[in-house]
Amino acid sequence: MKNLRFTLLVAASITLLGACGDNPDTETKTDDDKATAFASTYAPMPSETTLIKNARIIDGTGQEYENANLLLVDGKINAIGADASGDAAVTIDAEGRYVTPGIIDIHSHLGNYPTPSVRAHGDGNEVTSPITSEVWAEHGVWPQDPGFDEALQGGVTTLHILPGSANLFGGRGVTLRNVPSRSVQGMKFPDAPYTMKMACGENPKRVYGQKGGPGSRMGNVAGYRKNWIKAQGYQKKREKGGEDFQRDLQLETLADVLEGKILVQMHCYRADEMVQILDIAKEFDYKVTTFHHAVEAYKIGDILKENDTCAAMWADWYGFKMESYDGILENVPFVHAAGACAMIHSDDENGIQRLNQEVAKTWANGNRAGLNISKAEAWKWLSTHPAKALGILDETGTLEVGKRADIVLWSDDPFTTYARPEKVFIDGALYFDKATGLKPKSDFRLGYGEME
Repeated sequence: MKNLRFTLLVAASITLLGACGDNPDTETKTDDDKATAFASTYAPMPSETTLIKNARIIDGTGQEYENANLLLVDGKINAIGADASGDAAVTIDAEGRYVTPGIIDIHSHLGNYPTPSVRAHGDGNEVTSPITSEVWAEHGVWPQDPGFDEALQGGVTTLHILPGSANLFGGRGVTLRNVPSRSVQGMKFPDAPYTMKMACGENPKRVYGQKGGPGSRMGNVAGYRKNWIKAQGYQKKREKGGEDFQRDLQLETLADVLEGKILVQMHCYRADEMVQILDIAKEFDYKVTTFHHAVEAYKIGDILKENDTCAAMWADWYGFKMESYDGILENVPFVHAAGACAMIHSDDENGIQRLNQEVAKTWANGNRAGLNISKAEAWKWLSTHPAKALGILDETGTLEVGKRADIVLWSDDPFTTYARPEKVFIDGALYFDKATGLKPKSDFRLGYGEME
């Protein structure tokens, strides 16, 4: 029977790979009718009209429904509520179990630092210069990373892959659908904005202090400002055009940030440094979309709200270096209570498998401090706010009519340690089903661990 099960799993994996829209003939055209480099070739896997009934639904907008239904048609949310119904090819009786939006991890290095963790697989940091805005995280992503499969079984349907934090300007990040594919283009979230990773504080000065600098926080800030000045000059030359204009990949990314085309995602721990970074953004008229790690974000929730800047945080990781020393267990809920955009992130191949538990911990700590945040509100930290910070909230992150049907059916209350995803849908297609054993399986794992 085990050999038969292995055969079925391999067949299921091959079927998923073949159906994921990895179409080399698909092109995205720019206004001047030239093919966009590295365009997404993702297309949803075929799905069936599905009715999930008698569910306890957290919809990502702050609402919770009891004994409600959810209708999925053509990969989209078609109806939600007690009266939602329709002719469905598949009907699932949730029997009171929780249904939520799929989890979105805004800070992952899967594919760039894949499993197995060996030197040959380390493609997340370009440590040749403090300014490497010309590199793109997607050019180092290995789609066969088994970590993608494990994240899916933890309920993660979308994830954002970032370069590491060695550099002042680390390069472009990319938003991926968590689906099997032969190429990273087959995973790219269609039309999701590019992002740019930046880092402040200890990392750049530690890595480059003996390599020509920067060697201090003063040097970090000077490095940002000098390169934004260069980007402004490049921006003007690009607008003017002409035969003398030559593309510069490094400055092109920075100029696109200045024009609002690329969203800044910034590694930063201390509150005082985050405020300084926001001042630099005002000086050069760009926006910091999200501070990542943000261990001291609880000190400046009002400032984050005023600047419409999000904070992506851990539940309880702090104290492992000096700039992460002044952390508290209530960081995420305190930022939320201040009216700012708060969310959880993993930055870890293991933590990404249990992000619901990470939210449950910090939610409980906030409520013990007297905040009285509902589970429906806290779920925003797992899907809604990450979607906002990645510029994809109009397509996913909440269970609203017309949005992508990225859905998790849980075995138990997802705010407990007992809960695990039972079914995971991406664009209405069932990718993981615990009951039947349906799940993607990385090519790297095929032939291992399923045979006697």
